Amino acid sequence: MPDALTPRTIVITGASDGIGAAAAGQLHAIGERVVIVGRNPEKTRAVAEGIGAPWHVADYAELDQVRALAATLLDRYERIDVLANNAGGIFGERTLTRDGFETTFQVNHLGGFLLTTLLRDRLIESGASVIQTSSLAAQRFSRFDIDDLQGERRFSASTAYGNAKLANILFTTELARRFGGNGRGGGLSAVAFHPGAIASGFAGSARGAWHWLYTNPLASRLLTSTEVGGSRLGWLAIGTPGVDWQSGRYYANNRPARTSPLAADPLLAARLWNLSAEMVGVEAR
Repeated sequence: MPDALTPRTIVITGASDGIGAAAAGQLHAIGERVVIVGRNPEKTRAVAEGIGAPWHVADYAELDQVRALAATLLDRYERIDVLANNAGGIFGERTLTRDGFETTFQVNHLGGFLLTTLLRDRLIESGASVIQTSSLAAQRFSRFDIDDLQGERRFSASTAYGNAKLANILFTTELARRFGGNGRGGGLSAVAFHPGAIASGFAGSARGAWHWLYTNPLASRLLTSTEVGGSRLGWLAIGTPGVDWQSGRYYANNRPARTSPLAADPLLAARLWNLSAEMVGVEAR
């Protein structure tokens, strides 16, 4: 870990708006070195230039863009102290990406899994924290079927999103089990969290109740602000694993929280890891 006077290098994906952009601004304000990653070039550049941060573009609906992002990050940053896998969203009808995977699963899970795996050695060398933006949806909406990860037999936008958010937590627990350390160069630490029901545009591509909740001005008053959600990501980013939070756990409101009982199944987590590695073409070590 860098000493107290050395800024950490914090990579935040999905940082062109919402809680990613909010967390980036907050972390920059306290002197951390933030690296902005987003899907939309104009929005990503605007957020980055607003705080004087470097920025990169990658659309998680195309895994080759994730691979290119990983190569760029490895080339430009000797340390990565925090990787915040925050990119994601909820979508409408079932569609496949050009990689051949269901869009919700790829954007919310496979993209972050691939990026983390490609950066793994750098993250371990840095004693990094890997943060997954999950959701209460993992508990409320998931109907997780390890044999139907693409939603071929049963699909709804809510279920697909809940399943992907549960996959985020399963990935976190397995990442901590396989590569966990003390956060000081002996391995990496991993944590997942629920930022709250955030007043952002992440459900802009969804339909029905999800779209209404996140785009209707009246309904948005019931949601948590992006600044509060961003501060929850930031709390994990600047926190010390093993002191402020425990690796392999799931948090809400900056406290350990309950989620789906399946999140505690080590065999399910290992199987998801192996299947994900096979899907994206990396070694399942």
